[in-house]
Amino acid sequence: MPDIRHAPEAPTRARTLAAGERIDAHRHDDHQLVYAGSGVLAVTTDAGTWFAPGTRALWVPAGCVHAHRAYGHLDLHLVGLPADTAPLGDPPGPAAPFVLAVGPLLRELIVAYTRGPDDTTPERLRLRAVLLDQLRGAAAGAAAQRPVPLPAPADPRLAAVCDLLHADPADQRPLAALGRAAGAGERTLSRLFRRETGMTFPQWRTQLRLYHALRLLADDVPVTAVAHRCGWSSASAFIDVYRRAYGTTPGSHRRG
Repeated sequence: MPDIRHAPEAPTRARTLAAGERIDAHRHDDHQLVYAGSGVLAVTTDAGTWFAPGTRALWVPAGCVHAHRAYGHLDLHLVGLPADTAPLGDPPGPAAPFVLAVGPLLRELIVAYTRGPDDTTPERLRLRAVLLDQLRGAAAGAAAQRPVPLPAPADPRLAAVCDLLHADPADQRPLAALGRAAGAGERTLSRLFRRETGMTFPQWRTQLRLYHALRLLADDVPVTAVAHRCGWSSASAFIDVYRRAYGTTPGSHRRG
């Protein structure tokens, strides 16, 4: 990510981004919580890309270089917190971006807190205290670290296979066939997937399909069309995988 911008303080505010709009690579000396009230937010670091629908928020630790991209009309809520605080646990806290489950209460707290960032009243301080308490609870929850990011492969053979599936997530070819197209063996690619992504090939492909599905849902593509364009055999199969990953149905996401 070239031309990295350094913004010492992470802002606390709400803003909107049009579909496809980007915020270029930058870093803060503060921590930042990033939440999409509508649309889907993609946050990219050197480690990979995280996609966050309305049931998830992303914690970006201080100093982490990251870039944003909007899919669909994005209501973006940003909460900046000093680097010497550790609202997600004991210092120093997570060293890499961290995905948090967002329930109805936490959602409303984030929206309310970012609505008036210059407000310094006692009521706002109490709101902040409750927000931090809910963040700690979300970080400790069983779903706190799901979904995992989609890692960016470094090995050119693995990158070639990943590029094929990015171009067509509905591609049903097994790894051996994809490897022949990319000039690499199945065993080699299986080993590379585990080493570079921490996932098996089927796990990575499912994650890829979920991310493409989020992008299509943000553009109001019907659920059945999303399922087939992303490689699921039926809408019900897609809905089941989506529910397990994000805690809601794709139809609920579109209505939100």
